[in-house]
Amino acid sequence: MLLQKVWYFKFQQLLAMFSITLLGGCSAIPTMVPDMAMHPAKAVQLDGAHGPLSPKQTKQILAKLEKNGADTNIFDKHLALEAEIVGSPLVVGNQVQLLVDGPSTYNAMFAAIESAKDHINMETFIIENDEIGQHFIDILVSKQRNGVQVNLIYDSVGSMNTPKEFFVPLIESGGNVLEFNPINPLNSRKSWEVSLRDHRKLLIVDGETAFVGGINISSVYSSGSRGSGSFRKSKSGEGKVPWRDTHLRMSGPVVSEFQKLFIATWNQQKGEPLTVKKYFPETVSQGNEVVRAIGSSPDEPYSQIYSTLLSAINSAETQVFLTNAYFVPDPQLLASLKDAVERGADVRLLLPAKTDSALVFYASRSYYDELLSAKVKIYERQDALLHAKTALIDGVWSTVGSTNLDWRSFVHNQEINAVILGQSFGTQMQVLFEKDLQSSKEITLETWRKRSISTRIKERAARLWARWL
Repeated sequence: MLLQKVWYFKFQQLLAMFSITLLGGCSAIPTMVPDMAMHPAKAVQLDGAHGPLSPKQTKQILAKLEKNGADTNIFDKHLALEAEIVGSPLVVGNQVQLLVDGPSTYNAMFAAIESAKDHINMETFIIENDEIGQHFIDILVSKQRNGVQVNLIYDSVGSMNTPKEFFVPLIESGGNVLEFNPINPLNSRKSWEVSLRDHRKLLIVDGETAFVGGINISSVYSSGSRGSGSFRKSKSGEGKVPWRDTHLRMSGPVVSEFQKLFIATWNQQKGEPLTVKKYFPETVSQGNEVVRAIGSSPDEPYSQIYSTLLSAINSAETQVFLTNAYFVPDPQLLASLKDAVERGADVRLLLPAKTDSALVFYASRSYYDELLSAKVKIYERQDALLHAKTALIDGVWSTVGSTNLDWRSFVHNQEINAVILGQSFGTQMQVLFEKDLQSSKEITLETWRKRSISTRIKERAARLWARWL
């Protein structure tokens, strides 16, 4: 069902874009990120559990973080960069747990939901009517019946094969369920645009714990990428493969920033007024991580997630490690990656060798020759369907979230990411990246240019649709 959804969605997008082309032609590629160099330097400002920290407190925390880093100049550079980008604040005092694959993520989610005492806010692109989806609904209904308010947002296209009856038990128990941008124009609460989707994966429990990453609610994740269990065939027909993904569990003051993003989406979609609960409880420091919550929306003039990532790559000195499921870059991202190599940075892309979308797969590969010629290193994960969306830059700037490196994520989707600054978490990301490389194959320019004519034709054809995938 997940694969059917993907292809139906792609067909709808292509049909819509074809109509636009016939009627008015294609518009020029927009500049999707502001020129950060045009902004004057500002003093770094950190927020804590009780709001903005004093300059003295900020200085003390930064000194402690720098002390743990191998290269304080690199850390300073990325910290200043984050301070320049308009949006939610950099928040200190957080605990961040890296979750790898479905089983560990779902177990952590189930434990958090079971412990809920006040409310549960959940936003997801896909929630399937399968074993995992049913388990989520069952425990959400149980919590709702015990006085914990459940508010659920699901995307109309992402969950198009999930029958409305699936949500009835939650609604009848008192839960609030909101369908994001309904496919049926008669059910639209705003202007109807089928291409605008909510691709976020967000779970907030009691305003104290937040989960963010790339994992949807589906049994395709029932097995870890190195384990056994439920599998699903990849669209490329290469057999049954497990899904490899990355998620985060966070606690601390930054959870309030993710809560604001959930409530903003609920209000923008004109959902029923939320039941009064303690959505913003008083928070306390839970750890030492500096985190920024970033939510992007098509309603904004540019994608803040893309702006942040592109600026971090442009500031990279030593390394740029990107892991992504759907890599269909625009000219700015391509230029930034090639420029980073020219500055001496080790630029590596970890991409899928198996896919659930052949069109995206071949469009992605159409960029390989250009990137490999520029000395960008490309690896393809062999034994799993790679669905993760992460980045590690200079060992101190990390992000995990729902954002793919393609036009759809940057222009048409609501996305959500967490940016974590510091070498401690960066080391965890480095270990994970290197572990993935052990199950990957490096693509060299020499071997790449030996690929078949039929493969090249598929790449060229898919490249024509790159902007709309």
